[in-house]
Amino acid sequence: MQTPIPNLLTKFISNLIRKKNPDEFLEQSVKGGLKKTLTAFDLIILGISAIIGAGIFVMIGSAVIGTTERVGAGPALVISIGLVAVACIFPALCYAEFASMIPVSGSAYIYTFATMGEFAAWMMGWVLMLEYAIGTIAVASSWTGYLVKLFEGFPVLPEILRNPPIWLVNDYKTAVETVPDSALPHFLGIPVCFNLPAMFIIAVIGMILLKGIQESANFAKIMVFVKVTIISLFIIVGAFYVRPENWTPFAPYGVKGILMGAFAIFYAYIGFDAISTAAEETKNPQKNLPIGLIGSLIICSLIYCFVTIVLTGMMPMSSIDLKAPIAHAMNFVGQGWFAGAISIGALAGLTSVLLVLQYGTTRILYAMARDGFLPSVMKKVHPKFNTPWVITVLSTILIMIGSLFINMQVAAELAIFGTFTSFVIVCIGILILRKTQPDRPRPFKVPCCPWFPVIGIVFCSGLMFVALREVKTSATLFPLWLIIGVVIYFSYGYQSNRKQQALKLQKVEEQVEEAKLTHLN
Repeated sequence: MQTPIPNLLTKFISNLIRKKNPDEFLEQSVKGGLKKTLTAFDLIILGISAIIGAGIFVMIGSAVIGTTERVGAGPALVISIGLVAVACIFPALCYAEFASMIPVSGSAYIYTFATMGEFAAWMMGWVLMLEYAIGTIAVASSWTGYLVKLFEGFPVLPEILRNPPIWLVNDYKTAVETVPDSALPHFLGIPVCFNLPAMFIIAVIGMILLKGIQESANFAKIMVFVKVTIISLFIIVGAFYVRPENWTPFAPYGVKGILMGAFAIFYAYIGFDAISTAAEETKNPQKNLPIGLIGSLIICSLIYCFVTIVLTGMMPMSSIDLKAPIAHAMNFVGQGWFAGAISIGALAGLTSVLLVLQYGTTRILYAMARDGFLPSVMKKVHPKFNTPWVITVLSTILIMIGSLFINMQVAAELAIFGTFTSFVIVCIGILILRKTQPDRPRPFKVPCCPWFPVIGIVFCSGLMFVALREVKTSATLFPLWLIIGVVIYFSYGYQSNRKQQALKLQKVEEQVEEAKLTHLN
């Protein structure tokens, strides 16, 4: 007689690898109630909103000259950007194929559920949370820096705005490391530090998202127009100050510097895959999603190349500023009048990035709540705005709390690792679905499959493993984040999903019985 233990183990494993048919997700989206309002142009705007921001206005400096934990690319950063564009184009094609087949909220989380099963999907959702939510904290911290820099140029403003105390504009770790403990205010013997501007902008973005995706897209259009105008002016004005001798040495740290520069600038591309999370709210997603994904990637990569060429040509590498490289470059060549305008463009750029990252956070959580991994209250849609309002409010509050403690540099690196992981998993998912469901209609197909997905896997995983050897802090925290995700899944998510499955089964049985009674009558 067979013992019950093997049966339980078999059932447990079958639950872990249980896949959802893409048709189930499509059926869920029909019942979800999210409005379809976005066009291909809206999606490109969302993509530019995500990509053109912190990368240009903040991370490009450290990508050129490096940090205490990693070397930089120097003027050869333009090659690094080319590598990143190549590393992104192949996953972008895979995202486009998935999004055209399964146009629902959830992005890589949904695609993983359809190809690798429940546990892998949960972990993918957990990684996406790292990419979006932690990335939001890093960008919000940069937003504070540029706001302070902008206020410095207005002598009519109060001193507290032009020169705010460190404990009021930094996370706890940065403030404690920057000033003596005695210089900080205390509450119950504990130093008080909080990044007030970051918390403010996170709250504002949360309210915009609560109103609706179309309102968010309209806001993003304004921000994109402002920052693209400022960046274009920087390229045009800065080109007159380019000195070819500043491009020598071109690659001071060789291949290693180019690869680490690619890792750093990859931060600019976190969240571009959030375009696919807008699938459920897109008109004609089979056509518009591929245009949005690939179009925004190409446009933004070209902009990054032009900015890099001009920036590294305007001054020696050693003179580039880490915190505000673009604004400092204009000051360096005696065009200080333009630095204030750049600060405005930076604030617009970073605000639009925050919009996309917080949007992605809410839609990933919404998809996970719909699948029973999170409390059912989190999948409620606002009766007037047709947005997942409970998740929007909760995630906004949690991100605001996180901004109190997480250091910007570490947050940025963690977000990059999350992006690398999601790109690799999506490429693998395409290979699996091509094998398991070859006849499924694909409005958009990745060309040269399986080679393009395989190239995407090699590029992204290669850059990730190179970086893991250099950035010690985030390389330790990333596996820790994964372990926490495993613990939460087995302590809550697994049982919660089983309950939802049982309720669905019960509902189906009730419908069958009701149909039988109706037939008999």
